[in-house]
Amino acid sequence: MDGGRGFSDVTLGEFADQLASSSPIPGGGSASAVAAALAASLLAMVARLSLDRPKYESYRATNERALEVAERARRQLLVLADEDAAAYGRFSAAMKLPRDTEEQQQRRTAELREAARQASEVPLAVVEECAVLLDEVERLAGRSNLNAASDLEVAARLSAAAARGAAANVRINLPHVGDERFAGGATARLDGLLKTIERDMLHASQRVAGGGLRDPETA
Repeated sequence: MDGGRGFSDVTLGEFADQLASSSPIPGGGSASAVAAALAASLLAMVARLSLDRPKYESYRATNERALEVAERARRQLLVLADEDAAAYGRFSAAMKLPRDTEEQQQRRTAELREAARQASEVPLAVVEECAVLLDEVERLAGRSNLNAASDLEVAARLSAAAARGAAANVRINLPHVGDERFAGGATARLDGLLKTIERDMLHASQRVAGGGLRDPETA
């Protein structure tokens, strides 16, 4: 961000204006991280609306854990939004490095590969955060304030969409890393996370649609 301000320091309107501008930074990666942060905020809200309500006292441990996870995740996701913008900026700068001599070409290639690795690792971390959020949403569904059940489903769907968006950035940057072992490992990790995320999103949605409460967690 310009002037040393991170995305947590700007208004929603300012972020939307920056996203709509002709500048490629911020882009889809940062938008995905911010969307996931909104999902985490909704998860925190539902947990807070459930705590200290007699009807949901038997679910206190689940709601307290969900609130803790959500608060940590929303802060971390805004950090990742900044890091994604920085990673793209580094990659863009590397693309503009001179390549007239062999030495310059080698330096440019090395910088591009390192920047691409960072531009892959950051959105992968966003997907990982989304997986954590979806796990909490699925556990909380049917164990939290039923009047906020739709908010919980929005959190689930936002998390899943954010994960897909971040995953697209991982996949587009991996070929530029120049490390097949790293790319293979990252792809396998990504595929596994997305499968889990889709499963948890579906289960959470079904639980919300079913209505009613379920048994408290046993562990």
